[in-house]
This record gives sequence, C-alpha cells and structure tokens, in this order.
Amino acid sequence: MSRVLVTGAGGYIGTTLVPTLLANGHTVRAIDRFFFGQFLPADNPKLEIVQEDCRKLAIEHFKDIDAVIDLVAISNDPSGELFQKATWEINHESRVHSSQLAKQAGCRRYILPSSCSIYGFQPHDVIVDETCPTNALTTYAKANEAAEGGVLPLADENYCVIVLRQSTVYGYSPRMRFDLAINGMTFGAWKTGKLPLMRDGSQWRPMVHVKDIAAAMNFMLDAPADKVNGEIFNIGSARNVYQIAALGQIVADCVPRDVEIEWYGDPDHRSYRVAFHKVEELGYRAKYGAEDGVKEICEALEAQLTDKSLRTITLDWYKAMAEWHQITKGVEMYGGMVDLK
Repeated sequence: MSRVLVTGAGGYIGTTLVPTLLANGHTVRAIDRFFFGQFLPADNPKLEIVQEDCRKLAIEHFKDIDAVIDLVAISNDPSGELFQKATWEINHESRVHSSQLAKQAGCRRYILPSSCSIYGFQPHDVIVDETCPTNALTTYAKANEAAEGGVLPLADENYCVIVLRQSTVYGYSPRMRFDLAINGMTFGAWKTGKLPLMRDGSQWRPMVHVKDIAAAMNFMLDAPADKVNGEIFNIGSARNVYQIAALGQIVADCVPRDVEIEWYGDPDHRSYRVAFHKVEELGYRAKYGAEDGVKEICEALEAQLTDKSLRTITLDWYKAMAEWHQITKGVEMYGGMVDLK
C-alpha cells in the first residue's frame, strides 16, 4: 500500500498514526475537521491535508487511494450520549458510506477502527475473543457495532475489509487527551499527588498504547488479504489487561512524586477481559506497557509540551464549541464580528 487516506487524522490517534505512515513510505491524504487544532507534520510533500466533514465526503476524495483507515469518530461514551445524533451519523453512517465510496473508487483495502467497548460488561471469569457475543451498552459502542455490521459485508476478493476492536488507548500524542483512563490518572497524580480510584479495584480493563495502535494499523496495511479480509481483530495485549488496583499502583510508582491512592464510591462491577491471540498469531505484538505511557506523559508535562486544558478534555471541548457557536451565530454580521468583511 502506498497511498493511504486517513479520516479523523487530526485526532488523538490520527496525529500519532500519520507520522508513522509517512515514515514507512506511504503518501497520506489526511481528512479532518480539526476541531482540536492542527497538529500534523508541516510541509511534508507526501502529506495532503483536507479540511472536510466526513459526512460530506464524495467519491473524489477517494480517487487514487489504495487504502482507507477510517478513524473518524465522536469519541468516548459521555460525548456519544450528549451528541447522540452526530455520533450515529459520524461513527456509523459516515463510515459505512466512506467504505462504499472507497470500494467504488477502486481502493483495495479498508480498515475500520472499532472498540472493545462493544463487549460491554462481562463476568470476571470470561475472557472475550472475537467470537464472543457483543453487549454494546452505550451510543458510542452501539454505533461502532453498527459500523462493523455495515462495512464487513462489502468485503470481496478485490476489496479487503478489516475491523480492529481497540482497547482503551493511552500515552502521549500531539493532540493530547486527558479524558482517557491512564492519561487522566497520570495527570492527577503528577499534579496533586492524589490518585482517586473507584472501589474495589478488582475490575479488569484492557488498555493499549497509542503507538501500538498506530503500529497495528500499519501492520494491517501489509497483512496478507487471505488472512485478514472480512475479519475482526482485538488490538492490545495480555500484558495490558489490568485490574484497576494494580494499574493505580503502577501509575503511583511511575509518577516522580509521592502519590496517595484514595478509594471512593461503591464497588464498580463493570469489568471485562479481552484475548488478543488472533492478531498475535499473524505476527503483531504490542511493545508498550502502562509504565511507558505514564513516564512519557510525565516527561511531556515536565517539558511543558502538554497540559490539561479545555481542549484536552473531549466532551468539554465539544460543549464549549457548541456554546460558542450559538453565541457567535447570534451576533455575527456581514461575515465578521468586530472587523466586518
């Protein structure tokens, strides 16, 4: 694969993924609204940046493209519940439409990043693999599941469709997020020396470093079609399936200050463990653990490369943009605010 189109290229995963694609010799067409700013590499002759809404894409956007990585999404459960209509339009309908357009345009491969959240709550003794029944409980999870169901039937001998069910992502990225579990825990511990954890700490969560997600997508661009076409793969590793108490201790130990763990609330019975042997049998291996993510985030904070702000909390930023839009829409005249056009 040489010409790759990435939707959602300006997001948390996209701003880590795109540089790796370029480094691996691919030409990239990066499509995003860039709600959170433009953090992609500047002035790279192999990078074409297109500012567009994924709901408005046309077949021309997929011209001369070999593969699509359809990252775009309203991300996380709280945002999905507040913006339910947009979540269904973007996470489900736009991605099915993009996959259809890509096939019509002659693309050879389509990768859908989905989520392990579609497994929902599972008994403590169950380790789910790709054959297990799903139990999508939130708008975000249900829209991902619907997208999977919409794109997989498009697979044929000339069009390779792959679904990647991602674990909860963590680690430093140019478009940073502190509303992800490990990232948020790290910031709080680094900033305050306090780490609140919901009781009782025995609940399981699968995690994956953002660099390992980018590596998985690069891996799938070159994986043999007869091994991956029409298939679903959980992305993560057994090393990165943590119980919350153990994960909290890792964060506390890696942050360069004394950290006190504070337990709160009633016991959290939400828990699920995920198996990753299917993708590992192809040769993919995750390289990073929670310790790596915590240390690099602390280093970035110390170097003032990032900080927690309105822009790094996805739901807060979406809410702020919606509020600002209403304010400006009510007072804008002649194409401007104070300076008129």
